Amino acid sequence: MKQLPQQNEINNNTPAIAVHHLGKRVVDSGGELIILQDVSFIVPAGQSLAIVGASGSGKSTLLGLLAGLDIPSSGQVLIDGVDIFALDEDGRAALRKQKLGFVFQSFQLLGHLTALENVMLPLELRGEVQATSRQRAQQMLERVGLASRLRHYPKYLSGGEQQRVALARAFVTEPPLLLADEPTGSLDSATGVAVMELMFALNRERGSTLVLVTHDASVADQCDRILTMAAGKLV
Repeated sequence: MKQLPQQNEINNNTPAIAVHHLGKRVVDSGGELIILQDVSFIVPAGQSLAIVGASGSGKSTLLGLLAGLDIPSSGQVLIDGVDIFALDEDGRAALRKQKLGFVFQSFQLLGHLTALENVMLPLELRGEVQATSRQRAQQMLERVGLASRLRHYPKYLSGGEQQRVALARAFVTEPPLLLADEPTGSLDSATGVAVMELMFALNRERGSTLVLVTHDASVADQCDRILTMAAGKLV
């Protein structure tokens, strides 16, 4: 497995993300379908970026490629200077563990784990001792306003509370890069506003780079920069 650079080895001038001529095509019974075509952009470290566009424009596929969860048909994605598709599957998993936090629209909490255990999980996967991961997870849940819900299972939490747990889980490892896919899509308007305010506050506190996919113009307007996609291309 190719060795990843350590955080202190990364040049501060290296973009958090560099995408070069990225393409994604799939073949089905109807022929070839172009999902992404010649997408290129750079995200400086510490910037917040919104990716917007109509349903089917390719924005969620793009986010999955940025995380190395899918393989492109062409092009490159560099995370802190590392070509993630030059890594094997284990290497990409190691990079995600080291550098990425991810917030999903559907929360993706594990139902058999409490809120505290869900937030502890990424710390334990990184090899932290249980006492340390428990303390850090508890502090993070207190930061998102869930001090009284530590031992509740997801099914006993509201949608807004579940998304706060998901935020705590994403931020607890202090990742240099946070990716979010429609983080308010499953929430009512008022709850969505509160969750996004919290996400931006946490992001400012930790100085991480934020890339989010959203259909909500008011959310996109809070980012430093907006990219618009249509039919698999940047416009």
